[in-house]
Amino acid sequence: MKEQLNVSIENLMLKLSSWFDTLIINLPNLFIAALVFMISYFLAKKLSSRITRLLENKIKQGSIRSLIGSIISTIILGLGFILILGILNLDQALNSLIAGAGVAGLAIGLAIQGTLSNTFAGISLALKNDININDFVETNGFAGTIAEINLRDTKIRTIDNNLVIIPNNSISNNPFKNYSLTKDLRVVIESGVGYESDLRKVELIAKSAIAEYFSYRKEEIDFYYLSFGDSAINFQIRFWIEATEKSTLIQAKSEAIILLKEKFDAENINIPYPIRTILSAS
Repeated sequence: MKEQLNVSIENLMLKLSSWFDTLIINLPNLFIAALVFMISYFLAKKLSSRITRLLENKIKQGSIRSLIGSIISTIILGLGFILILGILNLDQALNSLIAGAGVAGLAIGLAIQGTLSNTFAGISLALKNDININDFVETNGFAGTIAEINLRDTKIRTIDNNLVIIPNNSISNNPFKNYSLTKDLRVVIESGVGYESDLRKVELIAKSAIAEYFSYRKEEIDFYYLSFGDSAINFQIRFWIEATEKSTLIQAKSEAIILLKEKFDAENINIPYPIRTILSAS
C-alpha cells in the first residue's frame, strides 16, 4: 500500500513538473496572448463606443445603434480570440471549435430565421434614409406616422390614433409610400360643369381661384377637360402644395372643393348631378 502511494505521488510530481516546464517554455506566448486579449478588449470597447456615437446623426433608434456597436465589438473580440489560440498553439482546439460553431450556428439560424430576418431588415431600414421616425407612410395596407423602429418591428400611429405593429421584414420586402421624402404633393380634383357653361371661362375661374388660395407653385396649375359625361362635361384640375403628410393633402383637397363650389356659384356655373330616368311598366 505504501509503495503504491509513493508511486502515485511520484507520478503526480512528474506530471506537475512537466506542466511547470511547459508553462516556463510557453511563458512568452502566454504573455503575448494576454497582451493580445487586452488590446482586443480595448479596441472592441473603443470602436464600439465611437461607431455608436457616429451613428447618432444617422440612426435615431438607440436599440439599433447599440446592436451595431455590439456586433462590431463581438467581431473584434472573436478575431482576438482566434489569434490567441494560434499563439498558444491550440490550432486543433480552434478547428474543433469552428466545426462545432458551424453546426450550432446552422441549428440556431434555422430556429430564429424569422427573428434574424426582421433584425437585419430593421438595421437596413435604420441605415437607409427611405424611412425615419415621424415620417408619414403607407405600407401593408396601413397609413400613419412612424412612431418607432426597433430590432423586430416598426410601429405606425395611424390617423385615428391606433398603433399598428408591422414586422420589419414585411416593410422591407413590400412597396411603401413615404410622403415625407418630398415636400411637394400634387392635389388632383375631378368634377364637372353643365353643358351650357362657357368652358374657357370655367377653366379661367378654376385656375384663378386655386392660384389665389394656394400660392405654392401656382404657375404649374393644370386644367383638363376629360370627357362628355351623361349630365356634365367632366374636368380635372391639378396643383401643388407644400406638405409632407397625407392629412395635409386631404385638407388641401377639401379646401379646394369648397373654393371651387363658391366661385362657380358666384358665377352661376352649374355643377350638375347625375340624372336617372326610371321607366315603370304601365
